Amino acid sequence: MKAPTWSAVAVGASAGFLAGAITVAVLMQLPGSGRTGRATATNSLVLPSSVAAPDVTPPPEARGATKIGLEPLTDLRGRRLDIPVKGVARTALVDTFDDARTGGHHEAIDVLAPRNTPVLAVENGTIVKLFQSKAGGTTIYQFDPSSTYAYYYAHLERYADKLHEGMSVRRGDVIGYVGTSGNAPKNTPHLHFAILKLGADKKWWEGVPIDPFDVLK
Repeated sequence: MKAPTWSAVAVGASAGFLAGAITVAVLMQLPGSGRTGRATATNSLVLPSSVAAPDVTPPPEARGATKIGLEPLTDLRGRRLDIPVKGVARTALVDTFDDARTGGHHEAIDVLAPRNTPVLAVENGTIVKLFQSKAGGTTIYQFDPSSTYAYYYAHLERYADKLHEGMSVRRGDVIGYVGTSGNAPKNTPHLHFAILKLGADKKWWEGVPIDPFDVLK
């Protein structure tokens, strides 16, 4: 048998070295191979674009929203409520719902008028509570016919004669008179008028405020 030449030996050695180098390079690219260099970077976790952090923005009701949405406004506007103070034009109303007051926002409108101007029921309903309040003074809570809303009249000078709880009233009935009872400025007679969307338990003192200006304007 003829012995291999030195050139053949050199070629074989070169081929073996090259194959080994390729094997080492491949091993360095494998995740979990325990190698250093680019193999470590390959093990880093990269989330696909479709896997994003969840939206944790709270819904509007969890952010303390105070105004009710479009549906009650549409309902109330369709009723064409009367202005609650006799002789006051719609164009004279001023939106004070968001004005600052002690302890929070006003959440009502103030309808200025001379003392003892008649206060009128804005629609048919029932007088559910006559209440003396430190802030509101002489007040009336009236429910609408479906007990969906409460109408709140405050700072009255006095009630209308024979007004009582449980009494049915008609739109335009005189239920009281403009005054300055409660914490109203004594030289500024006005009616504090508010609308509340009642909860399921129909508590006369509790509900979601609706801006009367948006309803009456």
